[in-house]
Amino acid sequence: MDKSQENIERLMTEGIVFRPARSNSNSSQKNDKVKTKAKKKSYITGQHGSGSAKMKAEYRRRRANRHKN
Repeated sequence: MDKSQENIERLMTEGIVFRPARSNSNSSQKNDKVKTKAKKKSYITGQHGSGSAKMKAEYRRRRANRHKN
């Protein structure tokens, strides 16, 4: 039997085992970072210069103050 035939035979008898990916030490550092622009202070307040961000900030401000009469 050649090597490929042995591999096929082993897969048929033992099956394939799927394991979770190895975790890197860098992944713990990535979890501490803010991943989306929507969570950054300058984006929420519309201070970074984008017109759409300014409009969204205005909508958020209005929604927050809607029931504060």
